[in-house]
Amino acid sequence: MEFRLAEIQDLPEIKSVYKQIIKVMDNDGIQIWDDIYPCDYFEDDIKNKRLYILIKNQKIISAFALCNENRGEKFVKWENNNAKSLYLDRFAVKKNYQKKGIASLMLEKAKQVASNLGAKYLRLFVVDINKPAINFYQKKGFKRVDGRYIEVFGDGFKLREYGYEIKLLEITK
Repeated sequence: MEFRLAEIQDLPEIKSVYKQIIKVMDNDGIQIWDDIYPCDYFEDDIKNKRLYILIKNQKIISAFALCNENRGEKFVKWENNNAKSLYLDRFAVKKNYQKKGIASLMLEKAKQVASNLGAKYLRLFVVDINKPAINFYQKKGFKRVDGRYIEVFGDGFKLREYGYEIKLLEITK
């Protein structure tokens, strides 16, 4: 398997992978992503060198973005607001690679990259109805913080998101 930063030529495949993932999530009753999010963000993620992909047999099987900020960051109480942190966003694994350790591997990669970039915390937001993700992050040591971010869309649709964080270990080089 190859783990690396995504490049602009990966964009069509990344969008295709996420469209498949969105269909699976919709079928599972987790209707939180659509044609706009997350796909419209990938080009910017690639240009800003924050989208990471995992490739197996020359196919993208998982991806995530590591962002410097998140719209919900001011709505929750982090352990240390002043500590450098990165936000794990748009994290997904292709359906046929789920429950095979890929999510755990990618989460470890995210923690390593974040730590190497000087972050003291890896943070994320999870929509309240995404129970599988909540269970996964809690199992991996992420702690839910007080508060929540409510994202309201133009049509009145609301997503309630909980903040989670994990303190990163210092990696000596």
